Amino acid sequence: LAEDRIEGYRNFTTKLWNASRFCSMNDCKLDPNFKPETVSYVPNQWIIGSTLEMKTAVEKALEEYKFNDAASAIYQFVWGTFCDWYLEFTKPLLQGKSDVGDEVRKTTAWVLDQILIIMNPFMPYITEELYEILAKREKSASLLTTPWPEYNAGLVKPAAMKEIDWMIRLISEIRSVRADMNVPAGAKIQLLVKQASKETQAHLKNYEEVIKRLARLESIGLVDTAPKGSLQTVLDEATIILPIADIIDLDKERARLRKEIDRIQQEIKKVDQKLGNEQFIQNAPAEILEEHKTRKTEFSGALDKLSTALKQLEAA
Repeated sequence: LAEDRIEGYRNFTTKLWNASRFCSMNDCKLDPNFKPETVSYVPNQWIIGSTLEMKTAVEKALEEYKFNDAASAIYQFVWGTFCDWYLEFTKPLLQGKSDVGDEVRKTTAWVLDQILIIMNPFMPYITEELYEILAKREKSASLLTTPWPEYNAGLVKPAAMKEIDWMIRLISEIRSVRADMNVPAGAKIQLLVKQASKETQAHLKNYEEVIKRLARLESIGLVDTAPKGSLQTVLDEATIILPIADIIDLDKERARLRKEIDRIQQEIKKVDQKLGNEQFIQNAPAEILEEHKTRKTEFSGALDKLSTALKQLEAA
C-alpha cells in the first residue's frame, strides 16, 4: 500500500471539496428545470459533452471489470477537465456580471451534480455529504438510491469540443515552453501567431482574455515574421511565436540545457549498462527490471524535450 498514493487521493478529495465550495459561494444552484441540450455558450457545450464522454468511459471500464480505469476516468475528468479547465475558463463569469453568467452557473451546478452521482460508487461518503448540502432536495433524497444518469448522445457538440480542445492545446503549449525555458512565473510575455487561418484568428479574438490570463500573456498579435530572440512551435496550421530574449538570458539558458542534456545522457547510459548485463537481467526481480525500463522511457522523453528546446534556443 503506497502511502504517497493515499496522499494523492486525499489531495483529490480536498480538490473536490474546494471546487464544491467555490461553486456554492458563486451561487451555482441546481435548477431542476435545467436542460443541458439548450445551452449556447461554447465552453458550456464543451463541459456538458465532456461529461457524457466521461460517463461513457466509466461505463465501458465497469462493463469490462477494469475498475481502476473507471476510477481513473472520473478522477481525470474532475481534477483536470472540470476543475483545472472549465472552472478556470468561467471564473470571471461567475465572479462578475455577464450575459452568459446565469447559464454558466446552471451548467456548473448540473455538471457538479452529475460528478457526485457518477463518483458515488467510488467515493460514497464525501459525495453523499456534498449531494445533501449543495442543493435543496427531499429529505429522503440519497445518492444511494439516485438512478444512474442517462444522457442524449446529441449533447456532444463536435464543433464546441474541437474549439475548446484547440484552446487547451494552445495554453498547454505556451505553459510547457515557459516551464522548459525557466521563464519566471510572474513574467507576462507576448504571443505572436504566424500563418493563422481565419478560424484560428476568430478563436484568438473570442478567447483572448482567457488565453492571456491562463497563459500569463501580455498581448496577442498576428505577424508575418518572427522577431529575433523568439521561440517557435507549431499548433495545427499556425506558428506560435514567443519573444523571450528580453525575459531570460539566452546564453545562460542554452548552457543550462546542455548541462541537463549531458546529465540525462549519463543516466540513460547507466540504465543501458544494467539492462545490457545478462547477469543482472537473470538475477534482478521483475519489478526492478520494470522500474529500470520505466526510468529509461522517462529519461528518453525528457531528453527529446530538452533537445528540442535547445534547438529552438539555438535558432532564436
